[in-house]
Amino acid sequence: MRKSIWINVCESSADAYGALLMQELQQMCPGMRIMGMGGRAMRRQGLETVYRAEDLSLVGLTEVVTALPRIAGYLSEIKKRLRRERPGVLVLMDAPDFNFRLAREACRLGIPVIYYIAPQVWAWRRSRIKFLKEFVHRVACIFPFEQDFFLSRGIVARYVGHPLLDLIHLPELNLIAPQENRIALLPGSRKKEIASLLPVFTDVAYKLSLKRPDLSIGIVQAPGVDRDFIKRHTKDLPCLEFVSPEERHSYLKSCSMALAVSGTITLECAILDVPAIVAYKVSWPSYLAGRMLIDVPYISMPNLILDRGVFPEFIQSRASSQELLQAAGSWLDHPRRLADVRRELAQVKDLLGKRKATRNTAEMIMQAMYAS
Repeated sequence: MRKSIWINVCESSADAYGALLMQELQQMCPGMRIMGMGGRAMRRQGLETVYRAEDLSLVGLTEVVTALPRIAGYLSEIKKRLRRERPGVLVLMDAPDFNFRLAREACRLGIPVIYYIAPQVWAWRRSRIKFLKEFVHRVACIFPFEQDFFLSRGIVARYVGHPLLDLIHLPELNLIAPQENRIALLPGSRKKEIASLLPVFTDVAYKLSLKRPDLSIGIVQAPGVDRDFIKRHTKDLPCLEFVSPEERHSYLKSCSMALAVSGTITLECAILDVPAIVAYKVSWPSYLAGRMLIDVPYISMPNLILDRGVFPEFIQSRASSQELLQAAGSWLDHPRRLADVRRELAQVKDLLGKRKATRNTAEMIMQAMYAS
């Protein structure tokens, strides 16, 4: 058996999951060499880093186009390393536009490919199903409905659970009660998102604080994001505080509600029983291109899992301070509505199941190594 694994993480939001997976693999097989592309958490866990995940933290089509020369250089170098290192397994996490090119190269080299946090082909770009069937050996599904979707299309897949349940320590956090006057601002991990939506969020915070001087509002710093960058897009308000990535879960659990960008953070809110108002804004070319491809009624995962709009969603021009202020004010004025949302969020955890996603995925990887 070849004692090496290549893990490729291109998004800062998946970095924590990658670090958990590395830790599990190292426990299963001490001395295992793990190399690839990852973020700060994976590097702290001992990843032999070829490139940093934060260097590819992009959002929309136009943002990707401007970075194409750099992306092409990364792909070329990683392919060279795969040919030279010949790892026992290639583990891909998210970022299909980048990772699919590596999957094709790995298959050519006879390296098994595991996709953990697979492309959401059930939502858009179903043409990718054929690629997954041809070049990916196994898919580790993180949403319960994905397994049947993939299996029915001839793709080897297994629902492993969602890694957020491994990352969030609910028994301790469930001891924290929400404070009625505390709100979280969740601007995400991508620079374009922060630059686009954090000024809107802080404007809402300012206007809310004028009516409610007792409000405490925290800007939650995502892992891998520089605080100075956040500050450049933030109004200097006395009601604002900064919350570190390490404190984000305990802080969120203490909040009555949140303003959040669309992404993984909305699922974190659901798991922590925090009602969220969701905003999404990209460049108009990116948005129009996405509208032609996306085939789901919601943009936030809790709404998709529950198949109803529990979290209000504000997209593009509707992601304005005026609309978000109205929605936030309505929730704050009617605490019963917040309580109703929390009751519905309990179903999200029930549908996701128990903790074990990381161990289940690590076992899948080890099985692929032994079989190759």
